[in-house]
Amino acid sequence: MNELSSILSAPVARLGASTVTLGQLLAVAATLFLVLLVALIAALWRAANARAAAAAEAADHARDAEARMAGILQAQAEMQGRLGAVAEVFGARQAELTKSIGQRLDAMTGRIGQTMTEQTRSTHESLAKLQERLAVIDTAQGNIQSLAGQVVQLQAILSNKQTRGAFGQSRMEAIVADGLPHGAYEFQATLSNGNRPDCVVKMPNGAPSLVIDAKFPLEAWNAIRAAADNEGSEAQKYAAQAFRRDLEVHIKAISEKYLINGETQDTAFLFVPSESIFAEIHENFESIVQRAHRARIVIVSPSLLMLSIQVIQAILKDASMREQAHLIQGEVIRLMEDVSRLDDRVRKLQTHFGQASKDIDDILVSSSKVTKRGQKIEALEFGTPGAESTEAPIPAAAVRSADSRTGQLRLRVVDEADA
Repeated sequence: MNELSSILSAPVARLGASTVTLGQLLAVAATLFLVLLVALIAALWRAANARAAAAAEAADHARDAEARMAGILQAQAEMQGRLGAVAEVFGARQAELTKSIGQRLDAMTGRIGQTMTEQTRSTHESLAKLQERLAVIDTAQGNIQSLAGQVVQLQAILSNKQTRGAFGQSRMEAIVADGLPHGAYEFQATLSNGNRPDCVVKMPNGAPSLVIDAKFPLEAWNAIRAAADNEGSEAQKYAAQAFRRDLEVHIKAISEKYLINGETQDTAFLFVPSESIFAEIHENFESIVQRAHRARIVIVSPSLLMLSIQVIQAILKDASMREQAHLIQGEVIRLMEDVSRLDDRVRKLQTHFGQASKDIDDILVSSSKVTKRGQKIEALEFGTPGAESTEAPIPAAAVRSADSRTGQLRLRVVDEADA
């Protein structure tokens, strides 16, 4: 024992000023061992508890799984029953659907047949109408061919200068003849210088006549139309220059031939037989328009010439009214005399009507008095014959009346105005 005690008390290590013996190390080692043993036992206990809890949870899960499986089996059985019911319902519905589809197919087949019949009839009618319209189109095509031939003839006419001038002059003559009275114009009149303008309109009150020229350089214009497809080309420029030159020469000729001082107006009309040509001149040849104005030549289209003729017609009508003013004044004086005589006669008739009205009023007054006198006489009552009245006489202004209930006499005083 002493040896064991000495062994245990023998120093083993030194920590600073402290000396560690073997017994202390063993005590510490025993303590650590006990602690580790307790920790191991606790760990084993916790593991056993965990395994028990896991086993209980697994048992619970197993029971839940069994319950769920039973529920699934029950739901599967119910689902099978429902699927059977649904299959039966589907079978019945399918039979009804098949029957309904068959009926609808039969009805649709009937409607399609009826529609095809109506469509066939409508197609036949449309074809018949189409044949009629084709016949009308054939007739129209014949008319178009005839019109094309007339257009070719018109082109031939316009290609000839003389016939072209006659065409423009015919339009101008139609406008002038429709707007002015006969004698207010003259076609192809000869002026004092020997020239013959296309039309001379005679102005009123001895004023100079208005000259209208219907010639127009249509060849140059046709050249411009032919070169219109090649915009900016040399041909178009050359055609525009030729048209401008021909028109300027024509304006100069009108100014020199037809503007005669004291015989014609200071302004003459250059008639253009087309509104499109007139618009083209004012749009693209402004220099020609200005040159014509300086030369006192007015370029007019058919509509402007018609408007000018209407203005001249109004001037002629006003001049005619001024010439007939003294006749109108005499007629107005005689009309006033007739009105004065009519006024005198109406006043005399009014006097006669007034006298007759006064006589009628007097007659009505007299008839009223007679009527009142008759009423007074009708209201009088007389006593028995031979009896003398002891009463005071009744005044003339009073009338006796009887009361049927009392049998007594009663006096009714009459208004003095009634007498």
